[in-house]
Amino acid sequence: MASAAPTRARHVVLALTLLLTALAYLDRICISTAASAIKRDLALSDAQLGFVFSAFTLAYALFEIPSGWLADRFGPRLMLTRIVVWWSALTAATGLAAGYRSLVLIRLLFGMGEAGAFPGLARAYSRWLPSRDRGRAFGLAVMTGVLGGALTQPLVVSLLGVMSWRRTFFLFGLVGLLWALAWFGWFRDDPQQHAGVNAAELRLIGQPAALPHAAVPWGSLLRSRELVGLCCMYGGTIYGWYFYLTWLPQYLLRARGFQLRAVGWLAALPLLSIAAGVLAGGWLSDGLTRRHGARLGRRLTGLFGLPLASLAIVGAVLASRPEWAALALSAAAGLAALGVAPAWATCLEIGGRHAGVVTGAMNTFGNLGGALSPVVVGLCLQRWGSWNLPLLSVAFFYLLAAACWLVIDAGRPIEGVG
Repeated sequence: MASAAPTRARHVVLALTLLLTALAYLDRICISTAASAIKRDLALSDAQLGFVFSAFTLAYALFEIPSGWLADRFGPRLMLTRIVVWWSALTAATGLAAGYRSLVLIRLLFGMGEAGAFPGLARAYSRWLPSRDRGRAFGLAVMTGVLGGALTQPLVVSLLGVMSWRRTFFLFGLVGLLWALAWFGWFRDDPQQHAGVNAAELRLIGQPAALPHAAVPWGSLLRSRELVGLCCMYGGTIYGWYFYLTWLPQYLLRARGFQLRAVGWLAALPLLSIAAGVLAGGWLSDGLTRRHGARLGRRLTGLFGLPLASLAIVGAVLASRPEWAALALSAAAGLAALGVAPAWATCLEIGGRHAGVVTGAMNTFGNLGGALSPVVVGLCLQRWGSWNLPLLSVAFFYLLAAACWLVIDAGRPIEGVG
């Protein structure tokens, strides 16, 4: 008798995590779309609004490693449920803000609560997905999150036409709670404990024996060339990412003279390019890893994409026509994103049972780079009135990130993490 075909529970896991990343970006970005209404109702200054925006990123970065450790310790079923319930509650609480101080506090707590979402997702992938599919899974996850952020703007605009910004935040908070109920009810940390997984799917996953939680080998992590390289690489990559998320519309308006009606879709192009880049990078990385091994396969997309992204940034600076500059920046965003999904897959391969801590460390430095980027742009504009200097700093950090890939070997697990 023929053996049973593998069940597809792992596909449900992937679908649920893709929905998670879309909701994460929706709840994270919706405040920027509603900023005008919030600023008017709460009588905020531009400077105060800037601190409101930065509060999330700073708290998110600082709590990534502790939250990653909790994902390793207690598993993604409990921790992702906790994270989504927390951020959904804080999303709803945003609608209760009475002024500047309460809004900053809510955003700080929001960042604390959402920290650990991607490390928790990484832990789920490490137990539920075959190694050969993890790069493309991370590509899909980041792509879905970015597309969710891109769709957030017209969605919030539409909702603000029929309800107040306060009620909009209540609505978004409810959606997250529904996801948390579905996740906790269906998911299990170990696929062997899930009724919907048969023996054929377990063989396909290549499921290793479950390992008990062990003390984090902090000394080995701090000495790891791979982890240090990943942290520096991701900080340089996300430094550029945040230029597109924050200052790009102002650059198009003030430096390149576009009309406001054209800025909306031009500012969305880098996000679409990032979505394509992370998806392509994940698929390419998995294929290259099967063909050439993890050491070469995981690093090639970053080594290829980041230097080209740096050249595209220089091309944008030198472009004589505004349209060419906008297209060059979009190309740079997508090329730099080619190494994002392989970086997350590398964390799983070198992190073992401590993949949550490893991914949390990498994402911490990524978000610190993201927090630095808008500050550098603002200082350059204030002191020298220059857009070219901050853009060239993006090109520099892309080259630095590419160099970091040379020291990252995804085929060499960190000592003591197995």
